Amino acid sequence: METPSDRHAYPAHWEADVVLRDGGTARIRPITTADAERLTSFYEQVSDESKYYRFFAPYPRLSAKDVHRFTHHDYVDRVGLAATVGGEFIATVRYDRINAQGMPASAPADEAEVAFLVQDAHQGRGVASALLEHIAAVARERGIRRFAAEVLPANTKMIKVFRDAGYTQKRSFEDGVVRLEFDIEPTEASLAVQHAREQRAEARSVQRLLAPRSVAVIGVGRTAGGVGRSVLGNLKDAGFTGRLYAVNKAFPADLTDVDGAPAHRSVKDIDPAEPVDLAVVAVPATHVPEIVAECGARGVQGLVVVSAGYAESGAEGRERQRELVRQARTYGMRIIGPNAFGVVNTSQEVRLNASLAPEMPRAGRIGLFAQSGAIGIALLARLHRRGGGVTGVTGVSTFVSAGNRADVSGNDVLQYWYDDADTDVALMYLESIGNPRKFTRLARRTAAAKPLVVVQGARHSGIAPTGHAVRATRLPYATVSALLRQAGVIRVDTITELVDAGLLLARQPLPAGPRVAILGNSESLGLLTYDVALSEGLRPKTPRDLTTRASAADFRAALEEALADDKTDAVVVTAMPVVGEDPTGDAELAAALSAAAATAPTKTVLVVHVELGGLAEALSAATSTGPNAPSRPAPATAATPEGAPRLIPAYPAAERAVRALSQAARYAQWRRDAAEPGKVPEYDRVDEQAAAALIAGLLAKEDDPRGTDLAPEDARELLSLYGIDVRPTLSAPDADRAAEAARTLGYPVALKTTAPHLRHRADLGGVRLDLADEDDLRRAYEDLTDRLGRPAELRPVVQAMAPRGVDTVVRAVIDPAAGAVLSFGLAGAPSELLGDTAHRLIPVTDRDAQAIVRSIKTAPILFGWRGAAPVDTPALEELLQRVSRLVDDHPEVVGVALEPVVVAQTGLTVLGASVRLAPPPARDDLGPRTLPSAY
Repeated sequence: METPSDRHAYPAHWEADVVLRDGGTARIRPITTADAERLTSFYEQVSDESKYYRFFAPYPRLSAKDVHRFTHHDYVDRVGLAATVGGEFIATVRYDRINAQGMPASAPADEAEVAFLVQDAHQGRGVASALLEHIAAVARERGIRRFAAEVLPANTKMIKVFRDAGYTQKRSFEDGVVRLEFDIEPTEASLAVQHAREQRAEARSVQRLLAPRSVAVIGVGRTAGGVGRSVLGNLKDAGFTGRLYAVNKAFPADLTDVDGAPAHRSVKDIDPAEPVDLAVVAVPATHVPEIVAECGARGVQGLVVVSAGYAESGAEGRERQRELVRQARTYGMRIIGPNAFGVVNTSQEVRLNASLAPEMPRAGRIGLFAQSGAIGIALLARLHRRGGGVTGVTGVSTFVSAGNRADVSGNDVLQYWYDDADTDVALMYLESIGNPRKFTRLARRTAAAKPLVVVQGARHSGIAPTGHAVRATRLPYATVSALLRQAGVIRVDTITELVDAGLLLARQPLPAGPRVAILGNSESLGLLTYDVALSEGLRPKTPRDLTTRASAADFRAALEEALADDKTDAVVVTAMPVVGEDPTGDAELAAALSAAAATAPTKTVLVVHVELGGLAEALSAATSTGPNAPSRPAPATAATPEGAPRLIPAYPAAERAVRALSQAARYAQWRRDAAEPGKVPEYDRVDEQAAAALIAGLLAKEDDPRGTDLAPEDARELLSLYGIDVRPTLSAPDADRAAEAARTLGYPVALKTTAPHLRHRADLGGVRLDLADEDDLRRAYEDLTDRLGRPAELRPVVQAMAPRGVDTVVRAVIDPAAGAVLSFGLAGAPSELLGDTAHRLIPVTDRDAQAIVRSIKTAPILFGWRGAAPVDTPALEELLQRVSRLVDDHPEVVGVALEPVVVAQTGLTVLGASVRLAPPPARDDLGPRTLPSAY
């Protein structure tokens, strides 16, 4: 579509869709020679004042020379970007590389002048801020490290754009002009600003979909039935507080309304004075492009596409889905779907049920996201119903079923829930995670404010569900799960567990620890609960049996006593039916438990009931008259909003209750740990610049863009620049060379094969240790080659013996989806077979390093298991952080493996190492915010 300019091919990877401050979208792309008319038209719509601020003088129109200059770029020293909506320019930015004297220059000059122009109608939408992020990323890619900008003092808006970007600035004032100079390398402050803007913009884009002032349902049938007519009916039955419109191009001209909603043949026919915020599209997929064009021209802000026939239907549908996203974004609209079940907002100010759910869910404090419509229906039903299953009924604040999630995804909804005052707990059913790296970042921030519970379907199939486009990952599901748990995500395996955990978290305070009291009227049920609590990692006390003769007053007294104990963090009440008990007894017991719980509002209480439907129902209705308990810090400061009832959840099985409690306890501990994050320490013997020069030189020798595995000597040199010493090995192609190598290294030595099929496989006999002299070495060499093959096949090496210790493995890898991941485990087949490996995202802090060493199942071996001497784990933690620092500093390092690392009582020895390098990606996590490309 685009044409190249002067010198370099058109850089298509600079194209991006972005969400603006008001929730609308725009496309950012390089300006080309084909844009002359667009640029001229754009400039004509800019006010004289804005032109004056840009050129420091009256400049009513662009000359032909100006147009040529602003549309011809070499994409290296001169670059221009445009933000477009509907294919037309709404803003531009350009840089010109300059030398120290401010004159046009080429590399190696690393400074550029930058200038913006934003159409007045689009000022205040955050367009300039988004363009600054993108032009800075382009400049860094082209070797520019610093921007300079000259701004008139009266142009306060543009000065604010630069000031608020988070870069360290140098300001000067000369000849009536403010000159700003700043480095454009991302800083902690600039990334914080970027992420904050991303959150506000994406949250606003979802808010526009969930709280519209008006909704048009497109595809409403003329007779009862059908998807469109059903959605319209659901909106009316829910009591939607805004305006409704029924749209169908087949409506007769004299039809004025459908079920009380004004009827129109097109959204374009709706009174222009009445904005249409949201359109629900329920027409065949082949007719959707026409509808999208009409909605875009009408100024509709967002679409919920319930129509099927997209990526879930095959290759033709995938292309249709890509075009749908491209077309909608052209008009600045966001999409939920296609193939979506719909959206719900139970707020009394909105009451939106733009979904296929025939009944409006009960209002509550739980946010619900589901990629599957069927699972969404099941979750809504479980949260809605009383009696049966888990109770302690609460409802939902908002519900989003994303379908194929071609545009709006779980990440966007997380951005909305983060500061949504109506949502205390977030529940998500995911069948795929399109961007695990971003999801992990957002989940960590959200989990610090409110619980996030996730169940993932299709996790063992190895393929994404039909219709979902996701980034490829080389990490197994267990590894991704572990990384998400480190980000504070409560991972569960079933939708039953999802609801169980959600209801507990929505209505009870977080437990202060794992200490659990158990009381009830059945000794057997109490003991069963005790066993489950132990297996879930809790610290239960001996159950208290109140006997089957216990009255409601006995339950109340026992619960008050347990809650008053400073050594109790939570209480599980077990209740069995008593012969002859009637519903009145259930209500009495529920009231007693609620009254007792009110005496300790900061402690968690839950009930296990067996065949006591009346008690479960009564607990759902019973409320505490005590004060509401704060359970987590701002922005969600309490388990329930002021004045709302504090319900006690009741579970029909001990396993379900205790599992939900253990998940809440682990999450609470994560919150406490996250409140005091670790640090990335500074170590000596780290030469970042020398390592960068070495990496650049090594990559310059390679032509393969996929990267290269370093030779052993190059890997040792690079690792040594980060204080990681690898014990040298000497080649031993024959027995005489082996003996010579041993004399050089000094006895005792080890003889090892390095053939790929035998590497790190001591169990196959490819390693001989503690060879004390030349005779031992020659006998070992002869035996090795007789049993395993010729030296040319075995590639034997000799290495000096290391002090005895525990063999471990340290690895780091750059995963295309999850990012940089550090892994640790013990060496050997058992650990590998059992998957006993711990993982952390890079960069790793001191607390992360301590945790990763202690989190593997075989960790006791490092700490003196069965009377053995403990090894030097502080040295191991330092090694982990040095590897993390190397990978974090140099994105070209895409793989590191240290195997084995022998950790002794004092110190450690790295006996083997491999490093892989590859050219860094043009854009990474430090780059500008963008929406995913059209799927």
